[in-house]
Amino acid sequence: MEFASAVDAVRCAIAVQEGMAERNIDVESDQRVEFRMGINVGDVVIEGDDLLGDGVNVAARLEGLSEAGGVALSANAFDYVDGKVDAAFAYYGEHELKNIARPVHVWRWSAKNQQKSSVVAQSQPSPLPDKPSIAVLPFDNMSGDTEQEYFSDGITEDIITELSRFGSLFVIARNSSFAYKGQPTNVTRIGKSLGVQFLVEGSVRKVGNRVRITAQLLNTQSGKHLWAERYDRKLDDIFEVQDDVVRHIAASVPGVLDRLAVDKMRRRPPSNLSAYDYELRGRWAYLHLAEGLPVALKWYEKAVLVDPEYAQAHAGLGAVLAFSAVGLGLEPETAFSQSKQHVQRAVSLDPKNPTINIYAGFTYHLTGEHNLARRHAERAVALNPNDPLSHYVQACALSYTGDPKKALDWFASSEQLEPYAPDDQRLDTLCDCYYMLGEYDKVFEIHAVYQNVPAFLYVVLAAAYAQAGRREEATAAFDEYERTRPDGHTPKQMLELQMQMCSRQDDRSRWREGYLKAGFEV
Repeated sequence: MEFASAVDAVRCAIAVQEGMAERNIDVESDQRVEFRMGINVGDVVIEGDDLLGDGVNVAARLEGLSEAGGVALSANAFDYVDGKVDAAFAYYGEHELKNIARPVHVWRWSAKNQQKSSVVAQSQPSPLPDKPSIAVLPFDNMSGDTEQEYFSDGITEDIITELSRFGSLFVIARNSSFAYKGQPTNVTRIGKSLGVQFLVEGSVRKVGNRVRITAQLLNTQSGKHLWAERYDRKLDDIFEVQDDVVRHIAASVPGVLDRLAVDKMRRRPPSNLSAYDYELRGRWAYLHLAEGLPVALKWYEKAVLVDPEYAQAHAGLGAVLAFSAVGLGLEPETAFSQSKQHVQRAVSLDPKNPTINIYAGFTYHLTGEHNLARRHAERAVALNPNDPLSHYVQACALSYTGDPKKALDWFASSEQLEPYAPDDQRLDTLCDCYYMLGEYDKVFEIHAVYQNVPAFLYVVLAAAYAQAGRREEATAAFDEYERTRPDGHTPKQMLELQMQMCSRQDDRSRWREGYLKAGFEV
């Protein structure tokens, strides 16, 4: 039969099959007449009453792949009817068809599929949370070796697991993602089906003792590529390679999504923002000091006001309040008291959230409560070893509690997971770490590439120049601090806080000595 449109063909086929099913209700199974139907879109040649050509041949082969009482569609037919026919189709894989040059992707309809669709429709999940939603599609095994399937599937499963550690993401479960294994990737259709904004897809190709793994991040609404990376590794230890690649992918994706979300948010009026939006803006301003700590405080305070039960907003506000005692010169006793109240509230609301433990560790690092700082930093790393900030907070705790050399390893792994931006807040404590090790040239190198340097960092720079005997540069840094410092910020208060943060007397003495040499009144 020939139809003017694929939609008409599918509607007719389903109507016939449903009619046959009704007629067969009271008929013994061995007496029933059941049809199989195949539908394809293609050119046909008409000879008398016959329809000929490859378009017809594909449909005839699809008929054999249909279930009794069902309908089988080629991928090109399915693309025409998807979303236009009230029917549920299940992907049936790629098939080699007799006398057909290319494999055909097949979709099938049956009464069973329709019943499953009805059940799903009656139990639709609640709307997705107001945060980025993402699905990881099964990575393609391009090795031509079915035994390597376990490796590509393992990569996919591990990425899903590791992305799920990030509380800022809504990650679709493995079972839903793997329903698309072996299917052609229609980004928009899969995005609508799974209800996600973003997809991660990739491939694995193994040749000899080497493996190439590619990964890309896609926007399901526009179909655009947002990020892509290729990893070439030697397979000396297959599990080590798998862990290494998974960690890099899991660390990269959240940062990309945060940047996209912030860019989009800046184009929206503040009255349209949610608590999550406020929290994200606060987090961004806190981590990128070019925007300034006052901006971070403003957004975090709004987030807590809109949603007093939002644990991550409380945690972020606590960390920024504590940091503001150092960076803005807020009265330490009040700032620290308030910061710890917010952090304690956050931990009580969501104790197993790695981000909350990151902020708690940083807050206690600033308030000089060394045991708590280390405990929360170690917990954050255990909960999410892929988050560069968990490595950073571990480095902070080690820097000031007597192990700055070991801290440098954690700073390095933090940067490896997510390279430092030129206005990155993490550079602040890295400078402190090098200062306490007496490696003043490293402090100068960091400041040479640091953009929008906060005023308080000129105090550290001046102290480092003074310790290195570079008096003129120390004076210039001193003058720059005086020119840019916030009202209420003093070197004396900053030194007192640094002394409180240090657990070793040698570190305290080095800070005091540098301040005095630089000419600060302390």
